[in-house]
Amino acid sequence: QVQLVESGGGLVQAGGSLRLACAASGRTFNPTSMGWFRQAPGKEREFVAHITWRAGAPFYANSVKGRFTISRDNAKNTVYLQMNSLKPEDTAVYYCAYNRFGSNWSDWGQGTQVTVSS
Repeated sequence: QVQLVESGGGLVQAGGSLRLACAASGRTFNPTSMGWFRQAPGKEREFVAHITWRAGAPFYANSVKGRFTISRDNAKNTVYLQMNSLKPEDTAVYYCAYNRFGSNWSDWGQGTQVTVSS
């Protein structure tokens, strides 16, 4: 199916920035939207942001609004997440996901670890 590979995670101090990327491959890649989710230790997976593929309209969780920016490069089949003003509570494994009408986030990447130190 659609294969997603996240990159760009790492260790950063509070207040710092990271830029995540998710590269998609597969002949069936034709998303309605692409999204970013995260899962912190002991917590459920939560929505972070998503972007419509055609228009590039972004949507954000309230917890990251104003700090994170989602974008996409249609030609490269890649979605990005620019994370600024990072907080320790942003520490999580970040996953990108693929959505097509009727699929409900059918494909997921392996995740990339983001650790924000105090």
